[in-house]
Amino acid sequence: MRNNAQNPPPSKGGARGGIPGSCLLMKGRINGKSERHSSNLCPQERGIVAFLALVVALSASNTRAAEQPPNIIFIMADDLGFAELGCYGQRIIRTPNIDKLAADGVRFTQFYAGSPVCAPCRCTLMTGKHAGHAYVRDNKEKGPWNKLSEKYGTEFTGQIPLPATEVTLAELLHQRGYATGAFGKWGLGHVGNSGAPTDQGFDLFYGFYCQRHAHNHYPAFLWRNDQKEQLPGNDGKSAKGQTYALDKFIENSLAFVRDHQKEPFFLYVPVTVPHLSIQVPADSLAEYAGKIPETPYKPPAGATYHYFPHPTPHAGYAAMVTRMDRGVGQIVELVHQLGLDDNTLILFASDNGPTYDRLGGADSDFFHSTDGLRGRKGSVYEGGIRAPLIARWKDKIKPGGEADQPAAMWDILPTLCEVAGAQPPKDIDGVSLLKTFTNNEPAPKRDYLYWEFPGYGAQQAVRAGDWKAVRTDLSKGPQRWQLYDLAADRTETFDVADEHRDVVERLAKFAEAAHTPSKQFRLPNVDKK
Repeated sequence: MRNNAQNPPPSKGGARGGIPGSCLLMKGRINGKSERHSSNLCPQERGIVAFLALVVALSASNTRAAEQPPNIIFIMADDLGFAELGCYGQRIIRTPNIDKLAADGVRFTQFYAGSPVCAPCRCTLMTGKHAGHAYVRDNKEKGPWNKLSEKYGTEFTGQIPLPATEVTLAELLHQRGYATGAFGKWGLGHVGNSGAPTDQGFDLFYGFYCQRHAHNHYPAFLWRNDQKEQLPGNDGKSAKGQTYALDKFIENSLAFVRDHQKEPFFLYVPVTVPHLSIQVPADSLAEYAGKIPETPYKPPAGATYHYFPHPTPHAGYAAMVTRMDRGVGQIVELVHQLGLDDNTLILFASDNGPTYDRLGGADSDFFHSTDGLRGRKGSVYEGGIRAPLIARWKDKIKPGGEADQPAAMWDILPTLCEVAGAQPPKDIDGVSLLKTFTNNEPAPKRDYLYWEFPGYGAQQAVRAGDWKAVRTDLSKGPQRWQLYDLAADRTETFDVADEHRDVVERLAKFAEAAHTPSKQFRLPNVDKK
């Protein structure tokens, strides 16, 4: 793996340096004559030379633009239910900018997160591997990396880091000459270890390394690569402050686009909204407070989680999503203003399903956040892993498209590699969706999609066609496979395993083939002791 500090990135934005085309014209031969200094040319000749120089310069500029790889923007929400967007049926929360993004591009109706929780999903995105092969398979926070606390003066030392041997999406794009920036929540390591984003292909990172640090949207500081930046008016201990983390992510994302508008760039924006705690500036809260019903919420007795309560949780949650939507709109508008629309692919997704059991005041039932699907965050049932995916690319993706074929987060790496002309690693599990984006063609055929998750009781899931097999509570002992026909039973209500033993056997074999034991994340009653 490349360390950016030791190995400078390749030259970005096409050929640079050397002698401009106009100078080469003056130093060459004109109409078969030996070169003459411009001062010795007659006015008519000087006019011809100036005109030809302009033509050459414009031609070179157009050639560079045509050859420049497309810019890529990937925006990912945190714990957003797919049905919390207007374009997926939401009727309470307003998301006009994301809805327009969908109207101007293609919307996937059966897209899946890589995992039902944060860190492992981000690992599938960055490596193109499903959870049976990925290095990070759960939100593991305790380990040797906690020793970084003393060095960096923080209790937030992050989750298990990606090893140096993993090849990431950012590295692959960086090698193609892309400027690479990430602004938001990382969750795959911390500065000072192998998982730091600047050691995984990013030129610039700004935000939270640690997921627990991100539970307060008014933190005392955020990281800019290896430097802490204090946020004015925030103490990091209170539910309110003056500087909202989401706003800083958008501000820095906009600056990154401006700074790199003349070269290919990869902008990754993993925002922390609407993950708990429910916190939002007053101007956004005012859009909903007193205008939608509220259901009183009190943390259960003995609760030990550290999410701040909110006096109007419905309004607060809706306002968070709408404020995120505003930020998406700002990014899209800047791309338009800079004239980058036709050479910029913009994608929007979420990392997993919405929050469960009114945790921290969230209310997925009130907002119909999964449109009736079973499960929430932490579950491999549809509601825990179904996610939005929207792609817009002017003149490349037809407006108003809808793709109903199943796809998953580990497909993003090969898709963006194809967009950028990069060669993906051979050991990935994903397939490119580019032709689905641009021509609504089926993705390359594969036998199944696979998930495993050692948390929340330990679970597995396999989808093959419309069949989906699920095992839960593996930590309690060996479990039978449940089977659901998603075409007839999208809510996974009727287990038909006994009626289709042949299908269960086939999907069980897929799961066995997909699972590689992990020393860091043992899957109970699947892995041998």
